[in-house]
Amino acid sequence: MAAILCLSLPAGAKVQAPARQLGAPAGRAEQLLPSIAPLVESVKAAVVNVDVRSKRPAREEREGEDLPELFEEFFGHQLRPPGPQIRQGTGSGFLIEQNGLVLTNNHVVEDAVSIRVTLDDGREFDARVLGRDPLTDVAVLRLEGNPKNLPAVTLGDSDAVQIGDWVLAIGNPFGLASSVSLGILSARARQIGTGPFDDFLQTDAAINPGNSGGPLFNMRGEVVGMTTAIVGVGTGIGFAVPSNLIRALLPSLERGKPVERGWLGISVQDLTPDLARALGVPVSAGAVVADVEERAPAAKAGIQPQDAIVALNGRPVESASDLTRRVALERPGAASTLTLYRGQQRMELRVTLGTRPDIEGLGRPRPEEREKEKRLGVTFQTVDPRAARERGMPSEGALVTAVLPGSPAERADLRPGMVVVEAGGKPIKRAEDLRRVLSDAKKGSVVLLRVAIPGGFVLRGLPIPG
Repeated sequence: MAAILCLSLPAGAKVQAPARQLGAPAGRAEQLLPSIAPLVESVKAAVVNVDVRSKRPAREEREGEDLPELFEEFFGHQLRPPGPQIRQGTGSGFLIEQNGLVLTNNHVVEDAVSIRVTLDDGREFDARVLGRDPLTDVAVLRLEGNPKNLPAVTLGDSDAVQIGDWVLAIGNPFGLASSVSLGILSARARQIGTGPFDDFLQTDAAINPGNSGGPLFNMRGEVVGMTTAIVGVGTGIGFAVPSNLIRALLPSLERGKPVERGWLGISVQDLTPDLARALGVPVSAGAVVADVEERAPAAKAGIQPQDAIVALNGRPVESASDLTRRVALERPGAASTLTLYRGQQRMELRVTLGTRPDIEGLGRPRPEEREKEKRLGVTFQTVDPRAARERGMPSEGALVTAVLPGSPAERADLRPGMVVVEAGGKPIKRAEDLRRVLSDAKKGSVVLLRVAIPGGFVLRGLPIPG
């Protein structure tokens, strides 16, 4: 039961009748701000409650649980049973297809053991995760049971909503189903430190715990954002993932594929007026290239450190984070045009984008892939290009992180720190590529690996257990 704060009057206090308001005559206010009841009625049936049972490590810290952890350390014994714990959580979501496709936040369904979705009319469905993207906190669910003709809403154009426009939030704050709040768009392109692609809409529409994953509507009933985060509790500042960003992720998430993002292979920082003067460029906004990775797409296109990038595909670049977000939304392999200044010289360079490496290590293998790695006795992750460059190693590939003694991997003379760049005749650019090759390999076969070591390359034969 959610705690409800009630405002009450002191004992004996008298309630005075409100003074007659001056100004607009009766009925004028209704004309200036018409009721939004028809709008609410038209969309609220598509807003759902998402109940989740999820696993967490035994000693994972959660908000509000500092005291039990403190007692465990002070008294020297455990208050909680060892092993994974099951926790119950709730959030919001919304249907975007009549056959049961639901959008919600990744943090609502992460590590879910079971998901139960309740519609506004009381119907309940089990659901499964189709795909999720931790870097933008977006997840796509599919309702089980092959439902049809469910209420659904559409994604609108988040770029079209302006600061000061009315927005409507619907969700389940503190478990209070189908709660409605109204506010305005307060700001856009907010960075709140949750990830490299922060691009949040800010609103003063009331958003509280339990609203996570719910829709933010414009006055046409189109979803322009997904409510995701708040500043404190009850501060009146909330944030939503823009609908245009969600739309760009949907094709991958619906298929259960990891989101592939465009990549230049550069380090950038904001172009400030002082930096502009020091670099001698005739602009004061954009992104300055601090470093270019060897053999990265940017290097191949001729981009150099100290270049000031001012536009991507003809659209102005406002900052380093603006460039990073927009490049990530482009399709790997796409040809893009960068407008930049090298001193006073204005240049346009064509670059073919690469695939952003899984720097955060979010591409966790599926259970069957983890089992395969366990049998082989090896674990690996996508190479971090910056760390690889410092070690003089390839900036793409699968980095061997651990090898189990006595395992097939040890017999193949694989060692931590090696980078697999080719397997079974196929190039390996990230850990997922190697997992796919090993998963497809026949039992009893031997997969030929081309492996990078400091100073060169070696070949290894990895036997696949029968």
